[in-house]
Amino acid sequence: MTATYRLQLHAGFTFADAQEVVPYLADLGVSHLYLSPVLQAVPGSMHGYDVLDHDRISDELGGADGLERLAATARQHGLGLVVDVVPNHMALVAPQSSN
Repeated sequence: MTATYRLQLHAGFTFADAQEVVPYLADLGVSHLYLSPVLQAVPGSMHGYDVLDHDRISDELGGADGLERLAATARQHGLGLVVDVVPNHMALVAPQSSN
């Protein structure tokens, strides 16, 4: 690893958005993309540390297919991926009142 570049993923900057910047980052000499958490988090999460489902890649970010496309693009440009995994963080979404 020579240089990592951290990408903060959220609904406004998804796997597809990250995929678009891969060529630029590769030209800068970045060797690895360090992704913020990618698991299914609370809707609208800006950081991904409030995980709801450890078995699912975030739908808001583009799901498993989006992550696979990002990984393929990174690989084509010689970049690796480092993913911030948060196995000990969970969130609880408060139920909506029916009143």
